[in-house]
Amino acid sequence: MITLYTAITDRLTRAEWFLPTLARLVFAGTLLMYFWVSGLTKLGDGFMGLFQPSVGAYAQIFPRMMEAVVYDTSQLSIWHWAVVVAGTWAEFILPALIVVGLFTRLSALGMIGFVVVQSLTDLIGHGGLEHAETFGAWFDRFPDSIIMDQRAFWIFLLLVLVIKGAGPLSLDRAISRQVLPRDI
Repeated sequence: MITLYTAITDRLTRAEWFLPTLARLVFAGTLLMYFWVSGLTKLGDGFMGLFQPSVGAYAQIFPRMMEAVVYDTSQLSIWHWAVVVAGTWAEFILPALIVVGLFTRLSALGMIGFVVVQSLTDLIGHGGLEHAETFGAWFDRFPDSIIMDQRAFWIFLLLVLVIKGAGPLSLDRAISRQVLPRDI
């Protein structure tokens, strides 16, 4: 029995391709559309909406600031515009790079930063700290809080990609085969 167990687990240990490939698949199946739909809510009208975010974009990213200026984006600085545009673009670009496996480690690291900022905005800007069920707690028998539970799984999934890379079915691998000599 121990020999069979060891044989099976040794094969799993040698299957280096499996974990990063599965992590990208799980990301695509669970988070890709979440971030893309969120990004779509931030776009303004028409093609120029890529550079002129909606009022809702500012309200999502700078909720307290928007309340202070009575939702008049003309009162905000160029810095606010740049943050909103960069955040909106990041919701499209970083998930797409992860799914196709291009610059995967860097993209996953960027997504971790994005999720941390998103979580802090939800907690501080949108008042999530005032609601214990939103913030949650670990080891409390309730696995459904938005921040401590859900976002911990997101970050763990992204850390797998930061550490392991994209795996063999990726543009990262295809490019590295073209650039690096095969003798290495």
